[in-house]
Amino acid sequence: MDLTEGVGESSSPPRSFGSFSNYDVRKDVFNRLIVCGNEEAVCNPDFREQLDAHFNRLPASYGLDVNMDRVEDVLLHQNLLALAKDPEKRPVYHIRFMENICTSPDGTEDQQYINVISSPRPSLDADNEGVVPSHKRQETLNIHEVIFSTVDKPKLLSQLSALLSDIGLNIREAHVFSTTDGYSLDVFVVDGWPVEDTDGLYKATEKAIARSEGSWSGSSNSRPAVEKALAAQTISGDWEIERKILKIGERIACGSCGDLYRGVYLGQDVAVKILRSEHLNDALEDEFAQEVAILREVQHRNVVRFIGACTKPPHLCIVTEYMPGGSLYDYLHKNHNVLKLSQLLRFAIDVCKGMEYLHQNNIIHRDLKTANLLMDTQKVIKVADFGVARFQSEGGIMTAETGTYRWMAPEVINHQQYDQKADVFSFAIVLWELVTAKVPYDNMTPLQAALGVRQGLRPDLPENAHPKLLDLMQRCWEGVPNKRPSFSDIELELEALVHEVQETSGAVNGK
Repeated sequence: MDLTEGVGESSSPPRSFGSFSNYDVRKDVFNRLIVCGNEEAVCNPDFREQLDAHFNRLPASYGLDVNMDRVEDVLLHQNLLALAKDPEKRPVYHIRFMENICTSPDGTEDQQYINVISSPRPSLDADNEGVVPSHKRQETLNIHEVIFSTVDKPKLLSQLSALLSDIGLNIREAHVFSTTDGYSLDVFVVDGWPVEDTDGLYKATEKAIARSEGSWSGSSNSRPAVEKALAAQTISGDWEIERKILKIGERIACGSCGDLYRGVYLGQDVAVKILRSEHLNDALEDEFAQEVAILREVQHRNVVRFIGACTKPPHLCIVTEYMPGGSLYDYLHKNHNVLKLSQLLRFAIDVCKGMEYLHQNNIIHRDLKTANLLMDTQKVIKVADFGVARFQSEGGIMTAETGTYRWMAPEVINHQQYDQKADVFSFAIVLWELVTAKVPYDNMTPLQAALGVRQGLRPDLPENAHPKLLDLMQRCWEGVPNKRPSFSDIELELEALVHEVQETSGAVNGK
């Protein structure tokens, strides 16, 4: 469970209508619908009020996204959100053909294609600039729009992108919005469907949704996950904690399904991750049980120490040691600390040692990022938050997309088979953060960054960084996983660099 990024993945950044300045998009939409003779706008006396209510439940960015040449789209979105209130119909979806793009043999696209959805929308395809001579055009891409509406939840965007990928579609653009009352409106512009006609695409979408039916409701007919995970255990051991003897203090961080608190247990400061009872379902309980199972197995200086857990629903919580130094993310990006090379290397080695230990114990973290790297009073870094971590299967491969887009390996984004080397890619982004003290891809949305990484995008190499660090960084974010080094090899390289820096420093000081 991500305790740093707040609302669900499908949420748009909160913005106020003040960003519209003096322009009222709702009034313009209403007037255009009247002019074009829309029956509902003309005949329904409550229409304007309903239109305002529609805009008010969506972020201001939705209004900026409206194409004034297709104002009927607003009514389509309004209708889809209304249909999504019926659990039997979720997810609601609508598909339509948009346009053709002619491509040349080198993959460039004809500029004659006009984005008929919304002129302000940025294209995520870097190859759509430049007119292609007609004699080079050999292939036509059919562009479709797929709109989903359902209950908003964590990882929804991942689930929808996986569904589209399963059908064989390539996401060109994604525009995602969360309503104030907990629903989502997700608009995807895609290519990859061989014909303009949408009947087949509707059927393929229906089948893809049916294949993942259990995940939409967040429940299944199986036994509760916590019960399954703990059933083989006759005695819970001394890690089972009675909730009533936990003293809960201030909230440290909040997430989509739970919150992190500072607390006291048997006289010691602790961190308490509490799952919100209203969000409990089998999927979340399974995640909780996995995290408890992994934390019980690990004990290392560079892994946050597990103290215990309350495993009796609905009061589920995990208790770990309290890390007063906070997260490495806050240390770098909120406190604006720029690291000296010696401190940077110590931090990086701490991360490597913790991750090497996890990998030796067949554990993949799957969400390695600076927000999940915590610091004690001595500035020792410890790997934390095992909400999506998993024991590696005997086959050694996984395919589920999980983690945080800005740190996610391309094979995970692409829903390809992956192993522990996915963590190594995430470490490369962490190392880049340590060197630059910047947020990766800070000029992009998370989904834009993910689509870029899938196409080979990496953060710009920092100037004036140690050349060996830059070389290591690039090898760790290699597109081909087996070309990336292991954490044991990375640690050896970093330790050698520490000695090199110390010797250089000593030589300079000795002059």
